[in-house]
Amino acid sequence: MAALHASAVVSQTDTQDTNLEIEEILVVSKSATYANNEINESMKLQNSSITSINNLIDNLPGVTVHEGDAFGFDDWSTAITVRGFQTNLAEQQVGSTIDGLPNGGSNYGGGAKANRYIDTANLATIEVAQGTADISSRSLESLGGTLNYVTSDPEMEERVRVEYLSGQYDAKRFYTRYDSGLIGGKTRFSVSASHQEATDWMEGSAQNERDHFAAKMVSELDAVTLSAYLSIDEIHEDNYQRVYSKADYVEYPNWDQLIGNWTNTPYTNQTYRRGWSTLRENLFAYGKMKWDVTDSITLDAAAYYHDNEGRGDWIPPYLVDVVADGSGNPESEFSGARVQGGSALGTIFFVDGNGVALSPQAGCVSSITFPYGGAGAQYDPACYAANAIPVQSYRHTHYQKERTGFTADLTWNTSDNNVLRAGVWYEDGDREEYRDWHKLTDARIGIEFENPAYWVQYSRAYPQDVLKWYVEDSLTLGDLKLTLGANQYLVEVSRQDKFGDSSNTVLDSDSDVLMSAGFVYETPMDGLSVFGGLAENFKSISDNILERESADLAQLEPETSDVMEVGLRYTGDRLYATATYFDSQFENRIIFLAPGSSAGNDYLIGNDGTYFNAGGIDSSGLEIAATFNVDANWSVYGAFTSLDSVYKGSGNSAVDAENGIFAGNDVTGIPETMWVVSVDYTNDTITAGLSAKSTGERAVNTANSWYADEYTLLDAYVSVSGERLSESLSGFRLHAQIFNLADERYEGVVSSNAIWLGAPRTATIGLTFDF
Repeated sequence: MAALHASAVVSQTDTQDTNLEIEEILVVSKSATYANNEINESMKLQNSSITSINNLIDNLPGVTVHEGDAFGFDDWSTAITVRGFQTNLAEQQVGSTIDGLPNGGSNYGGGAKANRYIDTANLATIEVAQGTADISSRSLESLGGTLNYVTSDPEMEERVRVEYLSGQYDAKRFYTRYDSGLIGGKTRFSVSASHQEATDWMEGSAQNERDHFAAKMVSELDAVTLSAYLSIDEIHEDNYQRVYSKADYVEYPNWDQLIGNWTNTPYTNQTYRRGWSTLRENLFAYGKMKWDVTDSITLDAAAYYHDNEGRGDWIPPYLVDVVADGSGNPESEFSGARVQGGSALGTIFFVDGNGVALSPQAGCVSSITFPYGGAGAQYDPACYAANAIPVQSYRHTHYQKERTGFTADLTWNTSDNNVLRAGVWYEDGDREEYRDWHKLTDARIGIEFENPAYWVQYSRAYPQDVLKWYVEDSLTLGDLKLTLGANQYLVEVSRQDKFGDSSNTVLDSDSDVLMSAGFVYETPMDGLSVFGGLAENFKSISDNILERESADLAQLEPETSDVMEVGLRYTGDRLYATATYFDSQFENRIIFLAPGSSAGNDYLIGNDGTYFNAGGIDSSGLEIAATFNVDANWSVYGAFTSLDSVYKGSGNSAVDAENGIFAGNDVTGIPETMWVVSVDYTNDTITAGLSAKSTGERAVNTANSWYADEYTLLDAYVSVSGERLSESLSGFRLHAQIFNLADERYEGVVSSNAIWLGAPRTATIGLTFDF
């Protein structure tokens, strides 16, 4: 891993025995043909356990993590970038796995990032493969590498852990975990539960709550190791809004223009923060077996089940007219209509006491100036009679995803210098999505809404079958290790319209046979190795594309990228260092061409436009990381990344102009440079650290007319062992963290030609007790 020193200290997020003596442990990356890094202990200590686990990888080379919320509550505004690739609200190009098993996608609608699967206190480590990743990796989004989140195993000795944490923005967290220790000398298990809550860091109106339950079992028999894991996660998050111009950011660096108080004007209330919500329930379970069949053959197998459901909320400032009631008649939507499918006939803003739609007074000019620059007369209560009744909707988009799958991996040491690996992954999944519109009970007083919905706009299912196979051979010739591999994805996704408003369709999203090759050479210099590799990465066609029911998909192909890496690793007594040069070529980006485009008739198919493969991203750069253990107490970690990520054009200037593609422009959200410096100190009583990370300027829009400014954040932590102060405090630990110590104001997440504001200084303090 990128240069990491981890002393055997204990935090609220690790599971080591507090009585262990302090010793230096140098943790390094795998001796692989590709660049890979892991988080170290100080990166865990730097983040409180209420913080999303996604943020823990932010200090690794080539990686940036931005979250609109101070604790990462808001999935809507979370972005992870690895080299020139991104996972955010608009794009999912970085794969994620949980203990090596697929997370089912990281998109907002029906996906689940790793923080839905793992409590931060139950995390062992995060393995980051920035480019090619291991050939066995299971993800349909790995254009730009893979993140593997690893859960901690149950303790070898019985233990009860209790933690309480509090912080700014009404942050509270309760956590408890029981570890059985060894039972019968072979089996151990753990069970944990947590509750955490906080509000937003702006006006303090958000209702953010999370409950998490997890259990894990490990049983080590003679030739077989069995393990199982279960997590149940339930969350309510109120969102942050994007900022759409540099001028708005300069004028309102601490406000996203969502409000915390309800008014009597629906147009203003559409920005009521508690109406911008994400609700999710996530259940994930697996069972694994590792069987040493012979001295030379090992079989790993796993079966898993995942169920994710929830919804995303908005509160549009009108009712949708879906029933032709006739002029002057009461509106059915106001009085209890129940409509499934169909199209909107118009919108209703105000009604009289009988439910008849009203029009604004002739010649009235609206005085509304907020939000979004103001509104027309139809939205303004002042343009109606005093007894006019405002109406408003609560729009829910419901998501549900269910997956069942299995994996099998065979490792065969065919000789002393040759290893053959092969494996398969199969998954059967189904995503369902429907959208319904509820009438607010009284739009003048709050967001309470009526059930059932007056209109279910659509209801669709998206079944998906996945089969992956791979084979890889590794040959060692003295100090040289060579690998050659091949893998392929066979993916079928379909759309089923439950209302019959659109035709059902099936789409194959198979990859070609994807090749990979690499080497590791142990040089004559002690501790120094050279590695390199080539690989083809793959992202299947997402079922989100099938949501445009009239688009022509006949010629559409999955997205792929070609990745080349070459680097050095050095492991010494006190120094660990790595340097990697990489080049990624993303050639066949999926682009949507809207109807009415002047780019040419070849692309104007279907009422909703069409998708096609064109353009892409060129990304190349250098990553350097090192850890130096100054002595038994002090260590220094540093990382530097230089990136050059630019868009490729489609080859058709009219298509580029129509779709906002600017060949040669910087890729949005990707900094040209990043650097990190962390200093950590540990002794028998105290562990403390200070970290600084600089993120270079980033393009916000594809035209490159708006760049987010360079900024530097300072983070600090301290952890104090009670048992070193008094025997009566044995098992007790006090820990505190401060994020953004200097209270830097900065443009945070970049997505869809806009930003989310970066969180200000945030402090937490917690107590952990083991007994």
